[in-house]
Amino acid sequence: MRASRLLSILMLLQARGATTAGALAAAMEVSVRTVYRDLDELSAAGVPVYADRGRNGGVRLLDGYGAKLTGLTLAEAEALFLSGLPGPAEALGLQAAIAAAQLKLTAALPADWRDKASRKGARVHLDPVGWYAQGDRVEHLTAVAEALWAETRIEVDYESWKGPVRRTLDPLGLVLKAGLWYLVARAGESVRTYRVASILALIRTDEGFARPAGFDLGAWWSERTHAFEQEIYAGEAVLRVTETGLRRLSQLGRVVAERALAGPPDAQGLRLVTIPIESVRHAAGEILRLGPEAEVLDPPELRAELAATARRLAGLYADR
Repeated sequence: MRASRLLSILMLLQARGATTAGALAAAMEVSVRTVYRDLDELSAAGVPVYADRGRNGGVRLLDGYGAKLTGLTLAEAEALFLSGLPGPAEALGLQAAIAAAQLKLTAALPADWRDKASRKGARVHLDPVGWYAQGDRVEHLTAVAEALWAETRIEVDYESWKGPVRRTLDPLGLVLKAGLWYLVARAGESVRTYRVASILALIRTDEGFARPAGFDLGAWWSERTHAFEQEIYAGEAVLRVTETGLRRLSQLGRVVAERALAGPPDAQGLRLVTIPIESVRHAAGEILRLGPEAEVLDPPELRAELAATARRLAGLYADR
């Protein structure tokens, strides 16, 4: 455990350059005092690690020093094999490169580790598309990915909700969510999300760009999706539901299920539940999925929309 932490600290120093003992402690999930002891041990082992004092100081390695840390534990090798899961890699045009890297990794491992290391990758399959659904046809995904790796601008014709538009984009990242590919890109001064399947045409330019300083794709995506989920629900509805209907609320989405406020059951076992809704029309379509297990009490326009839909259905299926 201690040896592994010392190697991790050494690799962090090589990757980051100057850093603080506090940052190393946070990364290693240990105390600052423990980090100082580890640094002393590295120094005693001949690693040229030293500290600069002052406001802009920090812990660093001697310029030009680099350790060749080629050893892998069995658990680390197994994790690397999981990184080559099919699907996303194939869509991005990286399947051949990952397969070649795995062959090289296999060859470098001790003989008795090879089967164990590849076992996890062979026994886990990633299928990101939901049931009864198909993923996007992403004709331009490979071109988008190549521009992303090369940090070059792209010009796209994009099918927006207002109609086709032309945009010059700085690709900052790709996200695969529920089988759909999204491009996170900067257009002008704003960073936005574009569905890759809605790109009608794409031209790669030779013009490079500088990524925003400190841009974190995972953090940006998490923040934007959370904000979208919160902002899209503009109203509320009050329902009377059975216990079955209460359980089925999860079918209306994670946010609805999390924000649903349910009261105690009445004498008939029914509960009053308040849920967030996007719009009357959208909510009507969603609540119909609950069938007779839910009755809308408020707002009146949503109740009227469901009543009108029920009448149309009754007329459609009436005996002739």
